[in-house]
Amino acid sequence: MSIFGRKNTADGDTATSSVTTAVAPELTALTGDYTIDPSHTTIGFVARHAMVTNVKGGFKEFEGTLHLDGSDPSASTASLDIKMDSIDTGSADRDGHLKSADFFRTDEFPTMTFRSTKAESLGGEDYRITGDLEILGTTKQISIDLEFNGAAKDPFGNERVGFEGKAEILRSEWGLTWNAALETGGVLVSDKIKLNFDISAIRNA
Repeated sequence: MSIFGRKNTADGDTATSSVTTAVAPELTALTGDYTIDPSHTTIGFVARHAMVTNVKGGFKEFEGTLHLDGSDPSASTASLDIKMDSIDTGSADRDGHLKSADFFRTDEFPTMTFRSTKAESLGGEDYRITGDLEILGTTKQISIDLEFNGAAKDPFGNERVGFEGKAEILRSEWGLTWNAALETGGVLVSDKIKLNFDISAIRNA
């Protein structure tokens, strides 16, 4: 298990960060309710552009909760609400297009949501959570593969857990079909979108 606040030095020794107190509790001790910390969490995506390069983006505003059951991972749940107007790809023009009627129609559909319906252990630190992803009023099921990165108590006394996750979706399944043909063949924007999650959550008091 990768524990926050610890790192391997060049000579192979393990160094402990002075900023965070590392802990390695049993999973059963992590059972409880958590709130996702937006300031230390990244929700991102990658799309293929013009068939030759990847464009990366993310969302700046979101909120979510986790319920972890260390003794029975299948009883764990997750909930996430993302403000679509907070989309950020590093280009104001591109972000404006993504918010428009060609894509997310953020005036009409301001929020994208995920609600878990199933959780399972894949062995070791690997898990899979399946749930309903709603975009543009359409709900489809997706599965997110997660790696548990560890648990730690930060300098402010917050008990944290961390996960990294990834998933792939076809945007057309949610009605996101806008595209433009290329003279050399192919299309401007890929249908396949890669989703990336780097989550830090704080245990509720």
